[in-house]
Amino acid sequence: MSEKKPALLLLPNLLGDHRHADIFLPASVSKAVVSLDGLIAESETEGRKYLRRFPTEKKALEIPIALFNEHSQDSEIDFLLEPIMKGERWGLVSDAGLPCIADPGSKLVWRARQKGINIQAFVGPSSITMSLMLSGLPGQKFAFHGYLDREPTKRKEQIKQLIQQSKAEQSTQIFMEAPYRNAYALEDLLNLLPSDANLCVAWDLTMPTQGVVSQSIENWKRSTSPNLDKKPAIFLFSL
Repeated sequence: MSEKKPALLLLPNLLGDHRHADIFLPASVSKAVVSLDGLIAESETEGRKYLRRFPTEKKALEIPIALFNEHSQDSEIDFLLEPIMKGERWGLVSDAGLPCIADPGSKLVWRARQKGINIQAFVGPSSITMSLMLSGLPGQKFAFHGYLDREPTKRKEQIKQLIQQSKAEQSTQIFMEAPYRNAYALEDLLNLLPSDANLCVAWDLTMPTQGVVSQSIENWKRSTSPNLDKKPAIFLFSL
């Protein structure tokens, strides 16, 4: 297969601001970035930062970046895919982790498939799977719910529903939270989960400040809660 074959490349990003990307991203990603004609990113700033991590044929500043994020309209998708339809190779990258996972990029991939575009995916870090691996909670059956509602009453109702789901399905429940709401989410979990439930909180994954606490609610209530302020965190529990 020709290196310059038109394609949409689903590229992994780092989970933190590491100095050396090759510690967490395979060599195949660096090779793919070299072949890019353009990049679809959530923001111009993060897109440029991503390109600067790799050697590129053109200067990183000369590679066009198109934006697709939670504020984009579905009507923009065909326009974004047009360069690939004309023979170019473009990458799709999230601000952190894997594109299309808890990320609007899945809409681009769906449309690209309808158009018969060649799509290639590359392996890389994911906070969802890494936290599940580190938690010790059951990984045979699990559900990821993205971000819960920011309104406290609705968030508590959602957690109650997840508790029922975990009981009924014997599955691990996973969700993220905005860094400034971490403490509230943890408080709700400690108040709503039964004492024999197991809860894991993981934060700053892959960073030197990484932390993982995984224990029963009974033990959580006996110990000092971690400081999660302004830290990207993920919550997992099972019953």
